[in-house]
Amino acid sequence: MGTVGGKIHIGISGWRYAPWRGKFYPPKLAQARELDYASRQLPTIEINGSFYSLQRPESYAAWYAATPPGFLFAVKGNRFITHMLKLKEIDGPLANVLASGVFALREKLGPFLWQFPEMVRFDPERFEHFLSILPQDTESALALARQYQPRMEGKVFLGMDARRPMRHALEVRHESFRDPRFLALLRRYNVALVVADTAGKFPYMDDVTADFVYIRLHGDKELYASGYDDEAIARWAARIRAWSMDGRDVYCYFDNDIKVHAPYDAQRLMAALGISHSLDGSNT
Repeated sequence: MGTVGGKIHIGISGWRYAPWRGKFYPPKLAQARELDYASRQLPTIEINGSFYSLQRPESYAAWYAATPPGFLFAVKGNRFITHMLKLKEIDGPLANVLASGVFALREKLGPFLWQFPEMVRFDPERFEHFLSILPQDTESALALARQYQPRMEGKVFLGMDARRPMRHALEVRHESFRDPRFLALLRRYNVALVVADTAGKFPYMDDVTADFVYIRLHGDKELYASGYDDEAIARWAARIRAWSMDGRDVYCYFDNDIKVHAPYDAQRLMAALGISHSLDGSNT
């Protein structure tokens, strides 16, 4: 963590990438041990699989067991809610997400990331309903999870080990979200607007709307592909340090994975911030 102010978490988006094998991952490392290895190089990782389909409780339990003390997962919200339903009739599907096993991450459960596609526009009524039902702690999350839909029977985990705060961040990609009403909604519910560097492909917004900041670095010049040079790393380090010194926790994930830049850029950013990651998963 940073020496003063809020905690700083620097990591990567996902860990299962074929191009990383034999480069970031040691040659002949079993795929089943990739999370074990990555979590000892970096202190936090976004779970991507939960975006594409609901994961199973045994998967979350295995991810918890594979990672060291002090490690943190961010969970990417299911695209059925954000991309397919586009926030229509989402109460049941949100309950399914929460019942699918996320409680098995226990103290390693970090923020939820909800990413919206570029065709979704700001709809005040839909977004207010969505934000109003996002649980702010594990106790309210468990109450909602118990309302899971029948198709989930036999595939749920409802074991809460402790009451903890829950955080949510929204990544939006349409110009209509440059609206004071949207920012006001986020602030009302203490939900972070994702600061997303998308190499200019999508609108860039960096309004602070919560008591934490969530950053996604998709590529400096080419989406998902280009790395960050020393100057760019220094710029992001300065911004993160300022947000942290303002008392906000900061979560930053590199998603420029195609050419194996993400894990190395994350390590370089940690070094620029003076953060080390010990083998037990703690940051100093």
